[in-house]
Amino acid sequence: MPGQLSRGPTRKEYRNAVPPPAVYLHMRAVVYHGVGDIRLEDVREPKIRESTDAIVRLTASAICGTDLHLVRGTVPGMKRGTILGHEGVGIVEQIGRDVRNLCEGDRVVIPSTIGCGICSYCRSGYYSQCDNANPKGKGTAFFGGPEESGGFDGLQAEKARVPYANVGLVKLPDTVTDDDAIMLSDIFPTGYFGAKLAQVKSGDTVAVFGCGPVGQFVITSLKLLGVGRIFAVDTIPSRLEMARAQGAEVIDFNEEHPVMAIREMTHGTGVDRAVDAVGVDSVCPHSGPASKEARQKADSYKSELREIAPKFNPRNGNWNPGDAPSQALEWAVEALAKAGTLSIIGVYPQTMKRFPIGAAMMKNLTVTSGNCNHRKYLPKLIDMVSANIVRPTSILTKVEPLESVLDAYKAFDQRQAGWIKVELLPAA
Repeated sequence: MPGQLSRGPTRKEYRNAVPPPAVYLHMRAVVYHGVGDIRLEDVREPKIRESTDAIVRLTASAICGTDLHLVRGTVPGMKRGTILGHEGVGIVEQIGRDVRNLCEGDRVVIPSTIGCGICSYCRSGYYSQCDNANPKGKGTAFFGGPEESGGFDGLQAEKARVPYANVGLVKLPDTVTDDDAIMLSDIFPTGYFGAKLAQVKSGDTVAVFGCGPVGQFVITSLKLLGVGRIFAVDTIPSRLEMARAQGAEVIDFNEEHPVMAIREMTHGTGVDRAVDAVGVDSVCPHSGPASKEARQKADSYKSELREIAPKFNPRNGNWNPGDAPSQALEWAVEALAKAGTLSIIGVYPQTMKRFPIGAAMMKNLTVTSGNCNHRKYLPKLIDMVSANIVRPTSILTKVEPLESVLDAYKAFDQRQAGWIKVELLPAA
């Protein structure tokens, strides 16, 4: 059933547990060792470095499609030894002297992108473009990412250091469970951000390309914003089933050409808005009427992939890059009506150079894109969840212990049935 939750071993509640008196020097964490090579290892526990830091004992983490981009090599620049993961919920265990709005023992959600709250970008709501969190890099700072994103260790671990904790940690009410809250760390705000970027109005017709976890929250957010019709494009049956359960009109791109289907259902006009929730690991159709066109572009896509990801390391059916990096972008531009808006929230690396700019210009399209400013949206979305307006756990399908993380990564990477969103429990 869509959104049906499958759990591993029962969570042993320890939210209010008193930590043992011993000081542990090591903890378990998921560590990047190279393209196609991640390991669950013992690493040193994090320590306070700056006066605005906090140490959080994680009670929930998760696996995201962005993590797969890193492991597949389609987002390059990862440093060996980096702890992966950018989604987290936990208990504040220690705070720096300048963290004045939190106490040890507070239960918090960790926004995936890191902002200082001081610079002009953060003060304008553009937390993902913070000047101070990543002064030497280009653009967004986030946990568990490449060196250009700041080189911060991630949250697939038992504990984490959170910089700028007075801004980067948001307290949770008791009415929001860990299962709900882990969806708030990244994918719900990102989906909401994508819907807002699309500049939707009441009654609009919108196409969502990609029905993974973020795409599902785009659909949820579009409904909250009052759109008229939603077309959901993917090929994984469990994802399409979940989108259909949300009320979207689903299109399997291996059975019908998504652009032709959209034009037919809009009497040739196209959609008012489109959201690319796929990113660089887009795949081309291998059957159906769209596959002929994909075969004609195969050499171009292979060349594009070599430009983006010169190093990749598939192993036993895992860590295969998408075979058509710009496919979702091309379809989105083609499916839009004239003067429509394209919102791009799927992750693309700086090595991605190709975009159908000519087709977009000739149709007077507005193109918006970017990484989510999570901290901007979290208070509002937490209130929605607390008031039971949205149930984020409807997207959560697997809960697994951290010790099973490598098997979980492989199942998620292969898009196995039922592995739509995976929560990890860092502590037993």
